[in-house]
Amino acid sequence: MSNPKTTFSGSKLCALSARDAIAKLKSKEVSPAEMLDAVFERIAAVEPIVNATVTLCEDRARNAIKNMTRDKTINGNEPGWLAGLPIAIKDLTKVSGVRTTFGNTALKDFIPEDNDPLVQRMEDRGGVVVGKTNTPEFGAGGNTFNEVFGYTRNPWDTRKNSGGSSGGAAVALATGEVWLAQGSDLAGSLRTPAAYCGIVGLRPTPGRFGGGPAATAFATEGIAGPMARDVRDLALFLDHGTGYLPEVPTSLDAPLVSFQEEVEKVDGKVRIAFSEDQNGFSPVEKEIRNIMRLAMEKVAKAGGEVEEACPDLPDLARTYSSLRGIHYGSVNGYLPDAVQACFKPTLKQNTEFGRNLKTEDIYDALRQRTVIYQNMRIFLERYDVLAIPVVGLEPGMVEDEYPLLVDGNKLDDYLDWLRFSFLATTAGLPALSLPIGFTASGMPVGIQLVGPPRGDAKLLQVARAVEEVVKFPVGPIDPIVK
Repeated sequence: MSNPKTTFSGSKLCALSARDAIAKLKSKEVSPAEMLDAVFERIAAVEPIVNATVTLCEDRARNAIKNMTRDKTINGNEPGWLAGLPIAIKDLTKVSGVRTTFGNTALKDFIPEDNDPLVQRMEDRGGVVVGKTNTPEFGAGGNTFNEVFGYTRNPWDTRKNSGGSSGGAAVALATGEVWLAQGSDLAGSLRTPAAYCGIVGLRPTPGRFGGGPAATAFATEGIAGPMARDVRDLALFLDHGTGYLPEVPTSLDAPLVSFQEEVEKVDGKVRIAFSEDQNGFSPVEKEIRNIMRLAMEKVAKAGGEVEEACPDLPDLARTYSSLRGIHYGSVNGYLPDAVQACFKPTLKQNTEFGRNLKTEDIYDALRQRTVIYQNMRIFLERYDVLAIPVVGLEPGMVEDEYPLLVDGNKLDDYLDWLRFSFLATTAGLPALSLPIGFTASGMPVGIQLVGPPRGDAKLLQVARAVEEVVKFPVGPIDPIVK
């Protein structure tokens, strides 16, 4: 369908891109305090409808900008310097002095004393944390709800879900509560919400944007990533969070050329391998296929090369399942009994699966992910990216934890509808969710671009080239209540 009719009743500041907002902060045309006023006014207006930013820390944020003004040692010329721009942090990531619940009732009053290393970096580089965004319990699930805060609703149709697990972050961006929001991703946890809410989300190369759970610092499956309203803002936020962190052994040094500079090298002559269903890996609704195909046709007409192709990815589902099990077994399986006693059924099942993995399953997964990586590495020597679905259907109703059917196919497991997220996580490749159109019911549709090893810059360049061609409307909206 054509773009749904939308309105935006927030302030003009909230409608700016992050880069334009920062330019106003740097020029002192607008003060950090005025930015905070605009943010908290917008949050107050839309939160009763969408339930995205569930914990606020206004006093802490206002103290932070006072300290920032006094601190003359911070280098305001760094590529990722935010100059006092408000940002949101997912409720799986610790922020000192701010309630961090993980969506678990046993932790509903937990207040950490220290920042996560990534949050500390963000604050050191001029970001001002204004609140925590909603997530399913411990990030488990593609629909954002929990027993502490309830459901987060999709701003394009508040009857529907926002995806998960970074659903709160995606909705906060889409409604203009903030310009940039931190998410995290294991099974498409920031890619699915980005697709469902019409914003952009990047699962970066592991180590590029902080890490995962502190207790499993060497793991690369569940990692943090930046979310924004367009690709150029995404590059800005990636610069903001990149660089070596001693606490994160997998973290990478910042690149010699910033991602913001790289993304300006946009070239319409991109080389895209396109697969509607990743060699039949998972069902996809006809409408989603048509929207993706139309976007790829636009890219081809604009001078890009689009070829239907996908490499052999043997045992991907089984390999990913074991790796995900290792994550849940080594993270959630070691939480206190009182916390585990509150787990929702699917989270309990995930944790039990991980703790009961057979030794040979673990060994096979570690070996097979190398085969998948090498197949993708060689395949992407001929293409810039592989384009595949983010998910195979539009959002369902918010009360439904997960879909039971996709394109008439019954799903065997609650994770089956997220199968297109498996590849990037298993192979350790960067992957980006980019909005490309709307369904007949007016819901956003995203396409997933999977880049080459450590190819975050190339991925951003291709994403911006596609973004310029498909012309998805960028900017916040008022929630559409139906």
